[in-house]
Amino acid sequence: MAIVKPFKGIRPPKELVEKVESRPYDVLDSEEARAEAGDNEKSLYHIIKPEIDFPVGTSEYDPRVYEKAAENFKKFQDNGWLVQDSREHYYIYAQTMTGKTQYGLVVCAHTDDYQKGNIKKHELTRRDKEEDRMKHVRVNNANIEPVFFAYPDNQVLDKLIMRYAATKPEYDFIAPIDGFRHQFWVIDNDEDMQTITAEFAKMPSLYIADGHHRSAAAALVGAEKQKQNPNHKGDEEYNYFMAVCFQASQLTILDYNRVVKDLNGLSSEEFLEKLRKNFVVEDKGTDIYKPQQLHEFSLYLDQHWYSLKAKEGTYDNTDPIGVLDVDISSRLILDEILNIGDLRSSKRIDFVGGLRGLGELKRRVDSGEMRAALALYPVTMQQIMDIADSGKIMPPKATWFEPKLRSGLVIHKLS
Repeated sequence: MAIVKPFKGIRPPKELVEKVESRPYDVLDSEEARAEAGDNEKSLYHIIKPEIDFPVGTSEYDPRVYEKAAENFKKFQDNGWLVQDSREHYYIYAQTMTGKTQYGLVVCAHTDDYQKGNIKKHELTRRDKEEDRMKHVRVNNANIEPVFFAYPDNQVLDKLIMRYAATKPEYDFIAPIDGFRHQFWVIDNDEDMQTITAEFAKMPSLYIADGHHRSAAAALVGAEKQKQNPNHKGDEEYNYFMAVCFQASQLTILDYNRVVKDLNGLSSEEFLEKLRKNFVVEDKGTDIYKPQQLHEFSLYLDQHWYSLKAKEGTYDNTDPIGVLDVDISSRLILDEILNIGDLRSSKRIDFVGGLRGLGELKRRVDSGEMRAALALYPVTMQQIMDIADSGKIMPPKATWFEPKLRSGLVIHKLS
């Protein structure tokens, strides 16, 4: 069963939400955050990217930066830019991209569910990134930003959400940069909150879509606080962390593509010939060509697009990992031909999220920065859930979820 609870959210007043809200901390660098915040002292970047309050070049891991985050979080509350709700609520957060809307329930999930594996992951985490997020949670005593979960489709919850979606939202704005619509409702009916808690309790698992490091950090900080409290009972607020949970069928996963700096000493002709061992290679000309189905890839090389269709026997449809296009391309192209084995550390490869389109792949190759580009067919949410259920881990850089959650709409305090 999945344990969730409502919480007393800390939120901006309606008239300030567009001043406060921001992109997540991990989708932009310090200088981009500095530029986006500009002279807006109410921007959440002062809490989630507080290095912008120091001279250019100050490390985001400087101890003073974490202290500044806590100082700014207190300042936001003292100034009334963030205000805590007087009672516990669940919330609904909707995002609309290119005419499609997905509705998420904002809840507090239990750290024990993460530790026991009831909250399932599909990516490896890095200890240094976990430690960074742990420091941020500790110093603020809060989950400033939510994690992004998926849950199996549920008709009861869908009906409840749609009832609220037919009413006027608390927040409703078009975000800068992404241009997507973001809406937010407060659930204040006790019966509705009980229904949400009960429906989640029927679910055997929740799935991390995005936010593996934030989830791990929240669970580790919760465990620390348990040990520090001699009177620990299990219902304290630090046992919970904030998540936005979406029905799996609503989520949009875009392609996550690759660009490589060289062909491992091969000429273009030699590279194409080696590809023919495991792929049916077809020249598609100079117009941008997008993969049409699973196990088909698009290659951009020397101002030409090629279709690469994996041959039968090069993948295993019974293996949740072996059937993935990210695995096929990593094994048979990047590793076997180009000798790029570790995607996390190699300097010869970079990754481009699908929101930028295949035109970005063409641009980076045509500029001479990169030698070739490889476009993949998107991973499905069902594939992610199958892998998580099997206890396996996806290859790196496999999923790109859009839209990204905006930060600053609601915050969860650990006490």
